[in-house]
Amino acid sequence: MAIIEKLHVHRFRNLSNQYLEPSKNINLLLGENAQGKTNFIEALYYLGHNRSFKTKRTKDVIPFDSDLLQVGAIIDNVRVLLKKTNSKSEITIDQQKAQNNSQLSQLLPTQIISPDRGFVVGGAPKLKRSYLDWGVFHIKPDLLITYKSYNKTLKNINLLLVKNNTKELEYWLSKLAHLSLDISKARLEYMEALNNIIDKTNKNDNIDFFRQIGDLSMNFQSGWARGVDPLNYDSVFEYLTTNTQSFVRLKHLGCGPHKANIEYLLNNKTEGHLSRGEQKNLSLVYWMVQVLLLVEKNIKPIVLIDDISSELDQHKINQTLQFLSALDVQIFITDIGNTDLSFSQEKVKTFRIQNGIISQ
Repeated sequence: MAIIEKLHVHRFRNLSNQYLEPSKNINLLLGENAQGKTNFIEALYYLGHNRSFKTKRTKDVIPFDSDLLQVGAIIDNVRVLLKKTNSKSEITIDQQKAQNNSQLSQLLPTQIISPDRGFVVGGAPKLKRSYLDWGVFHIKPDLLITYKSYNKTLKNINLLLVKNNTKELEYWLSKLAHLSLDISKARLEYMEALNNIIDKTNKNDNIDFFRQIGDLSMNFQSGWARGVDPLNYDSVFEYLTTNTQSFVRLKHLGCGPHKANIEYLLNNKTEGHLSRGEQKNLSLVYWMVQVLLLVEKNIKPIVLIDDISSELDQHKINQTLQFLSALDVQIFITDIGNTDLSFSQEKVKTFRIQNGIISQ
């Protein structure tokens, strides 16, 4: 179970030397626009991923008058420190150098709900793949090696295609076919687990979060052409070898797990036929389903919700907070402060932020 016991945002955007001891339940950060609320959420996300959900450039999050960012925390009695410059990244866990970012992600699993990140329903395929793979990673962390190997193999294949070097392609295509099976299988199993959670929750009279939502379903698009069985090596490899010349002309491999997608449906309507409000609500449902699944697996993530009242109506806000409170996970919420947020006061710590200064 991930709990941030102490947090020190030393340098991050407009946040400088801010120290907090959060509640293990709900933490509410109130402030007007442009005071640093989203920066705070971004700093927490950065601590768990060593990257931002808003920008790829490190220099964007380093304070204007500094040459590095620094965020530290005590998480489940483990001391974590992240320092980063434009050219160097240093992560220590209990004063030992971390070998990779996955150590951070395992220590601090973070589910974020933010307009800046986008909504998974109606979102880009990359965001949908990220949604699936985040859950797959936390349930099957060993599969990270498979993902890394797949990406390396894909890079080698694309390099050979650019150089029109077909002599070595068969070996790499065979390897990619094997790796793609493991990834597709893990994604399908994870989707099945999500659907089982939805079915079970709909039958639970004590949980009203999903009531009146409607009939939910997901279609997995494996990234392969129609007729290719993503779980059959011979089917995948035959397609790759048969279409090699086409890949050579394109100079890249435009199919496979790196092109996978999800189509969300509500009452048999595809997401393209849903209103923006329906897409938001359905995205929220699937984020919450993911949290619930991880909690059942005894992996309690930290939930970050940025600017909650800007995207959700009062009823949906109350439903979301009640649902999360019952799961007993640590939650960080930012808001402008003009909405009645309904939750048990003994579970909440309220902070205010003004010009990057946070006070309880």
